[in-house]
Amino acid sequence: MPRTIVRPATRHDLPRIVAINNHYVINTPITFTVEGFIEWFKEHTSGPRYKLFVAEEAGHVVGYAGTARFRAKAAYETTAEVTVYCAHDAGGRGIGTMLYRALFDSLAGADLNRLVAGITLPNDASVALHQRFGFKAVGIFSENGRKFGRYWDVLWMERPLKLP
Repeated sequence: MPRTIVRPATRHDLPRIVAINNHYVINTPITFTVEGFIEWFKEHTSGPRYKLFVAEEAGHVVGYAGTARFRAKAAYETTAEVTVYCAHDAGGRGIGTMLYRALFDSLAGADLNRLVAGITLPNDASVALHQRFGFKAVGIFSENGRKFGRYWDVLWMERPLKLP
């Protein structure tokens, strides 16, 4: 198995990040479309609250994780939404765990209170990963997203930045 390196993402990584994301957009209900990846990249790399990491094996990006603004209103400034994706052929190898560990460690001094994650159901692997990192389910938005001719539920999970 190749050695996995987790590092901050650069714009050079964007084509591979898009490719990883597009697999899930095209083939699964797990994620809906993301338009304007340049803006998405800027949002995920814009300072101490918003970061983006990639996992790389043999010079090839195999996953990414990041934080972004939860809502535009100032009252939500200390809440960030997290995301994590592995290449479809790289699951089950601990890459998501490595990415989240690096991401959450990098946020230790950030002015954040809460981290939130929205997970399209069913997605047992993602739910389990988030639970391992202290996320708790707080609710399900029923039939929240439409894709493949049907509606999908989205589970929302949260955790404090600093776990007890």
